[in-house]
Amino acid sequence: MTIEVEATYENGVLKLDRLLPLREAVRVTVIVKPKVGRVRQSAGLIPWTGDEKTLNELVGPDNHPWTV
Repeated sequence: MTIEVEATYENGVLKLDRLLPLREAVRVTVIVKPKVGRVRQSAGLIPWTGDEKTLNELVGPDNHPWTV
């Protein structure tokens, strides 16, 4: 069984966003894959001739159209 869950790394500990359906003391293998920001994730989808700093300002968290 494979379970994918997001987590936050704080003070040397991974804090999962939700509980896992696992028995106590069960051993697991953890693969850490840092999340990529929206700009890096969508790089190349829209032709852009400007610099990355300007692009980050345009689609940053304060200006992004999908941010609630």
